[in-house]
Amino acid sequence: MTIQEAAQRSGLSAHTLRYYERIGLIQSVGRDHSGHRDYAEPDLQWLEFLTKLRTTGMSIADMCRYAELRRRGEHTAEERRELLELHRERVRSRIAELTQDLKVLDDKIDRYKELA
Repeated sequence: MTIQEAAQRSGLSAHTLRYYERIGLIQSVGRDHSGHRDYAEPDLQWLEFLTKLRTTGMSIADMCRYAELRRRGEHTAEERRELLELHRERVRSRIAELTQDLKVLDDKIDRYKELA
C-alpha cells in the first residue's frame, strides 16, 4: 500500500512515517516497481505497536532502542522484555498519578454541585 494508504490506516501522517523511517523506527519499507514506498500488513502491525508505545509516553529514544534490538534478532528478547517492563512501570505510575488528579477534580465538581 502507498504511504498515503498506510498513513490513513495507521492514523499517522505521511510526514511522521517518513520521519520514523529516517530515524530507524521503521525498517526500510519495501518499494514498488516505481520506487515508491510499498507498505505491507506487518509494517502496519509494527506501526500500531509503535503508536501504543508513543501514546503511553515512551520516548523516541527508547522506541529507537527497542527497534534496534528487534532488528538484531531473537537473542535480544530478554533486553526488549526488560525495556517494556520498565516502560510498563512508568505507565502504571502515571495512571496512579492521573487517578489521584481525577479524584481532586471529582471532589471539586462535587463541591460545586453542593453550591447549586
